[in-house]
Parts: sequence; C-alpha cells; structure tokens
Amino acid sequence: MTTKTELDKILTALDATQTLEGLQGIIESICRVFAIDHAMYHWVDSAGDHYYFGTYADAWIQQYQDKNYTRIDPVVSGCYQRFHPVDWRRLDWSTKPAREFFQAAMEHGVGNQGYSVPIRGPNGQFALFSVSHHCEDATWDSFIDRNSRDLILIGHYFNRKALEFEPDRAPEQAQPLSPRELDALTLLGIGYSRAQVAKTLSISEHTLRVYIESARFKLGALNTTHAIARAVSCGMVII
Repeated sequence: MTTKTELDKILTALDATQTLEGLQGIIESICRVFAIDHAMYHWVDSAGDHYYFGTYADAWIQQYQDKNYTRIDPVVSGCYQRFHPVDWRRLDWSTKPAREFFQAAMEHGVGNQGYSVPIRGPNGQFALFSVSHHCEDATWDSFIDRNSRDLILIGHYFNRKALEFEPDRAPEQAQPLSPRELDALTLLGIGYSRAQVAKTLSISEHTLRVYIESARFKLGALNTTHAIARAVSCGMVII
C-alpha cells in the first residue's frame, strides 16, 4: 500500500505541473510508486480530440490506433456504461474480437490484470484512468483492495488537471471553491463516506463539515448532494 507521503507527492505534482509533458512524467512515477507495469490516462475533450498519457509500448499504441480498437475494446465500452471503477476481469471478453484483442494486448505487454476509473466531466467529456499488471488473480485482488481508494483519487485529480489544458475552456461562473472544498466534494461525489473523506484528507469530521458548508454556501446549494451536483455541472468537480 502506498504511504500518505507518496500519495501526497503525486497529488502535489499534479497540482503543480504546467505542461502536458509533466502529466506524462507523473504517469511514469505512478508505476514506480505502485510497483505496477503500466498506468494510462485517456481523455476525449468536448471538441472530440484525444489525449493520451501512459506507459504502453509505442507499437501497441500504434496498432490500437491503426485497427481502431476503441470499437471492440471491452474496457472502453464497459467503462462508458459505468460510473464506478471496473476490474477488467468483470468485463465481457466472450466475443471472438474481444478475445483476439486481449491476446494482442498481452503480446504487447499490457498485462493480464487491469483496473479502470471512468471519469465524466463538463460538456460531455469522458476519460479513463487505468492501471495494469501481469500477476495472479489473488495478487491483483490484494493490490486493488489495498490501493483502490488512492487510484480513484489520483484518477480524478489527473482529470481535473488535464481539463486545465483544454483549449478555449469556458471560465467557471460560480464562486470558486478552495482546493480543500473541491477535494471534499469530489470524494463525497465518488462515494466516500464522511469518515473516509476526513481520513483521506487527514482532517477531523468537524473540519470536513466546515468545508462542505462553505462549498454549499458558495454554490447556493440546498444540501450536500445539491452542492455536488452543481459543482459537477459547472466543471469544478469531476465524477
């Protein structure tokens, strides 16, 4: 399991980076910190342009594009239909094209295990943050059990930073939220309990309530759920 210090370093680096190249460097550091073969972030912006940061082999990326594997990739289709993270073994690999795709991915070192976080942003934006590795099922189950919360958090942070690079992105109209207010609403929005949010942010539940109430006031929301919905609708929070 990653330490809080290691996780904080990744999140701090994401907050600080000012270039797309910086995002690629952070993806590579995620592999080192979590001791996994690959990490990948794929973003389709509101104009339909694709951005990719990851550690897959160049030959696999080229083959994926040349053969338009997006049409048959069970990870893409499966995550598009879901809001919660997905273990690749839970997806439908029963069709012949899917099995052939999996075999090609294995030949290029993608790994037999994977975990993807689907992310939806403003104006129809859809993104995936994925990690993959080659190991036995029991080893992967243990890895996901220990690290899923950190991976979800990193995926949403990554997407929030990536959106800053979207050309001609409209400015937010609502009163801006503080980083802690954004963190609190994001974690609540992806399903964390208040106790889990407080633990993740290393604050008391009383302090968490202060952040939530402040965010609710700024957004003109009736309650926490309304605040999350408003923050998502204007792109402040990515779920």
